[in-house]
Parts: sequence; C-alpha cells; structure tokens
Amino acid sequence: MKTTLRKIGNSQGVLLPKPLLAQIGVVGDELEMSVEDNAIVLRRARKVREGWAEAAAEVDAAGEYDSEWLEADLGELDHEAEWVW
Repeated sequence: MKTTLRKIGNSQGVLLPKPLLAQIGVVGDELEMSVEDNAIVLRRARKVREGWAEAAAEVDAAGEYDSEWLEADLGELDHEAEWVW
C-alpha cells in the first residue's frame, strides 16, 4: 500500500486507513512509534503495566527473584542520601 506525506502545520503526516489500524488492534488514538532497520514502525499503544502480571508469574515460577528484596524494610531507606550507581 502506498500513501503520501501531507503537510500538517510545521510537520508532515500520513493518513492511516481505519481497517489497517483495526488489524493491529488500535483502540483509541494512541500509537507507539519507533525506527527499526530504517523503517518507521507503528504499534498499538500498550496499556500501563500491560504484561506485568504475566512477567511476574514467569519470574516467580523460575525462582529468579532476589529474596533480599522480599525481606527489605523500605521504610528505613535514607531518602536524603545521594545514591551511587
């Protein structure tokens, strides 16, 4: 499918046909855009925390979590101290 760039203010844009957006499951008006291998790639926007539950279950099942975090008392952290990474 070919399309043309259109001037939109100081930018340029492309009109995306609704059936094309439906094929990737676009809901609403947000997309994620990136450049990969000299191509502009559009993806449906992920919801905040989408996939986190599944990822956490995989980590738990694999036993890959750090047990020290489970025992840490985060209330005792010195929030004023400068962290060094």
